[in-house]
Amino acid sequence: MIINPITKRITYAILLSAALLLAGCKKEKGAVGSITDPVTPPITPVAPVKTDVTMWLTQSDQSALLQKQNQSLIFNTGTNTNPTIEVDTTQIYQAIDGFGFTLTGGSATVINKLPATQRDNLLKELFSTDSTHIGISYLRISLGASDLSAAPFTYDEGPIDADLQNFSIDAERADLLPVLKSIIALNPTIKILACPWTAPTWMKTNGSFKGGSLNTAYYDAYARYFVKYIQAMKAEGITIDAITPQNEPLNPNNNPSLVMQASEQANFIKNNLGPQFKSANIAAKIIVYDHNADRTDYPLAILADNDAGKYVDGSAFHLYGGLISALGPVHDAFPNKNIYFTEQWVGAPGNFSSDFQWAINNLIIGATRNWSRNVLEWNLATDASYGPHTVGGCSTCQGALTITNGVTRNTSYYIIGQASKFVRPGSVRIASNNFDNLQNVAFKTPDGKKVLIVSNTTSSIQAFNIKFNGKVVSTTLAGMSVATFIW
Repeated sequence: MIINPITKRITYAILLSAALLLAGCKKEKGAVGSITDPVTPPITPVAPVKTDVTMWLTQSDQSALLQKQNQSLIFNTGTNTNPTIEVDTTQIYQAIDGFGFTLTGGSATVINKLPATQRDNLLKELFSTDSTHIGISYLRISLGASDLSAAPFTYDEGPIDADLQNFSIDAERADLLPVLKSIIALNPTIKILACPWTAPTWMKTNGSFKGGSLNTAYYDAYARYFVKYIQAMKAEGITIDAITPQNEPLNPNNNPSLVMQASEQANFIKNNLGPQFKSANIAAKIIVYDHNADRTDYPLAILADNDAGKYVDGSAFHLYGGLISALGPVHDAFPNKNIYFTEQWVGAPGNFSSDFQWAINNLIIGATRNWSRNVLEWNLATDASYGPHTVGGCSTCQGALTITNGVTRNTSYYIIGQASKFVRPGSVRIASNNFDNLQNVAFKTPDGKKVLIVSNTTSSIQAFNIKFNGKVVSTTLAGMSVATFIW
């Protein structure tokens, strides 16, 4: 067969292009381990080293994000002059209920919009209790709308309905209930705290979603509103572990919101909510305050009221004001009452290094060292515009996840994951000595493992020791980085 020279050159060019394209495809797939680039030698997997202590690291430059380290950390009897964090399991403090987020109405909406397979995989990543996922173990939800719902609403929005004949949680059937049911299927023991941003507007002194106070004429109706809510959720297979009577009761500026002074909350609890819970055999805990650490006088006043305090499990705090160290004296004043940390936002667009360090030091370490049984970051998920939110609601609250066509994991995902993955419910805080440059907290898990979370608060690498039962492990931690050690 005779081939025209021009045809021959064209055929050669086509074959060369095809070969180059195939090589490019092989190189691209080789980056994720599917096909090896024939030019670049294959990467030999690094064999796991022998170690007594497992280390999971997050670095401020995001070069490691909750990443297991392949380091040999062996306990020995050697000595050096480095700072030593000594962990002591004989000194036991509070039990831990869990770590997590607020599943706002908006969070449920953006999660529920994902394609079914993607949604199911995401929820498994977040809530599954096996060792390959972050294992969120505590959720806060709004009783009615929060400011991170698409619009304000309650479960009985008038006209005046003192008998609550029109009470219904049907507003949650589109998104919150199905997402919660999927979560409970993954983790049936997850704890859920519910709290309202407002009472129904007809119960309020100003008849508005925003601001105003609870009309004393409707205290009894509002207590029954809580009872009906807990019963309605139970009928859906959702157990509410605890409630707070009001989110941020000293903040009238949110939409929705309601002002409830300490004396009002005490009167509501002792005369209405507590007796109604008792009469209806409601086991959900009543936790007071749910606002900033700068006003500890608020929960202390309620706890000091014996008639109210007998119904109260403990106090909940946020940290938009005050210092985290203020929680400790509340525990000391009433050691038989519990401490909870229930909300802290990351403001968009955020700064990973400073936001991550601040939250680890103040919340994961600071709150638990000050007797908190849990640590909750604010909203679990938003869309790319930090919504949905109400008109006047938070427009710059960065979710742990940003959900568009895909999912982006943001700062608070790693804040919570650094603890939730390892410190399971039923763990107890144990003693460890603290350093300014190496902030830390230690726990013993239900299966006997020791967990130590260490934050290097300096900009330079820090060498230090971990001491347990008379032996030490020597290690280092990069500047502004956090590590969780497990043995």
